Amino acid sequence: MSLQRLFLATITLLKITESEAFSSLSVSSFRSQELQRLSHLSSTLSPDGTGVRSEDEENAPKRGAISMQIDELADYLGGKGRAQIVWDCYSIGIDPADYFGSIYLGYDDYETIMQLMPSMRRTQKLGSETLEKLAALYPQGGKVEGGVAKLSFLSKSSDSTTKLLLTLADGLQIETVIIPWKGQRSTLCVSSQVGCRHGKMGKLRSLTSSEILAQLFFAKKLCRLEGLPDITDIVFMGIGDAADNIENIIEATKIMTTRELFQLSASRVTVSTVGPSPEAFRAFAEAPCVIAWSVHAANDELRRQLVPTTKYTLEELREGLIEALLERPMNGRTVMLEVTLMKGINDSLKEAEELTSFAEVIAERVAGCKVMINLIPYNNIGPRIEIGQSEYQRPDEKNVVAFQKYLQGHDLFSDVRTTRGDDKTATCGQLATKKSNLK
Repeated sequence: MSLQRLFLATITLLKITESEAFSSLSVSSFRSQELQRLSHLSSTLSPDGTGVRSEDEENAPKRGAISMQIDELADYLGGKGRAQIVWDCYSIGIDPADYFGSIYLGYDDYETIMQLMPSMRRTQKLGSETLEKLAALYPQGGKVEGGVAKLSFLSKSSDSTTKLLLTLADGLQIETVIIPWKGQRSTLCVSSQVGCRHGKMGKLRSLTSSEILAQLFFAKKLCRLEGLPDITDIVFMGIGDAADNIENIIEATKIMTTRELFQLSASRVTVSTVGPSPEAFRAFAEAPCVIAWSVHAANDELRRQLVPTTKYTLEELREGLIEALLERPMNGRTVMLEVTLMKGINDSLKEAEELTSFAEVIAERVAGCKVMINLIPYNNIGPRIEIGQSEYQRPDEKNVVAFQKYLQGHDLFSDVRTTRGDDKTATCGQLATKKSNLK
């Protein structure tokens, strides 16, 4: 598949507007309908999610089987065959604790699941001793579904974009969004933290690798049960900044892209960050993914206004990114630069020229590097935000088009994010915020 098709598959704007706000009545009505559906979709009785909320990282679930490579899990369970059976289940969104240890599979059925298993292992089972070992890896609930997380709420838009609200073992909630593409494949937008230090919610804590992977687990299950195209692409563009949770994200991307596990291509996993330090970029050199940098402006003074948490110059950050790319093999040197365009702030041809010069340095210094620029017209999600005396506003379409054409005229691939999930709050970060505000 061409890089252009990959880029189009991974960039999607989950539209956020002030006019989308639900009334308490409409949320209550929709929630009632969806909870009724969830009673069929849930494989088992899950925790009620009323646990005490905590900001302490130590209260998060420990690393479990869904975060383990085959060999590591085989050592723990006492056999590679057992580890492969566990991953046969995880890869299609079924918890082995339910399939082998429960008489009730809810919306699933044994015959359907068995047909999805590799033929060589359809008659193999996991015994009680193995199931007990798996449960010991998850002190809260004994498994992925109902232990690491439970599916608490669904929001589905008219274009089939589907948001999942997951409640973690400590009662905190995260969101993940399934974005189907023309009935052929789906992109999953995942969160890396509960809240984000750059955003309005603030950072509560980082997610463990198991909590990150649980989002893919539930998405695989929903795609299978709801008839949505299977997940082929992952974008870490949900809640949180990837560079604030490097270790867990690297571990999660390795699990996602291992052939015996979730079997995704590294070129289809995109990790987005504002790039807080050169070291953060260097750390991602070993991650099997495309690095996406939310640069927003190629001018230090302007970028400090747009990203007030930044402590380094653009040149210093770019150097860290270049070093990370140079450590990668030639087929792993694609990089994405993301720019949220705001009217009268960074949407002029002056900023386009600065961005072009900035990107060209990366392309020139990194052999085999493909630089892609993702333009994101600004959308407001709540109260107006100000920079100096100016409010953030959506740019005029003619300015967005002119900005894009300038980049393309200098041989830089650029696209504008499309709008998806613009009804029923089917967009990253919105559902949990609105539900929280209604409490």
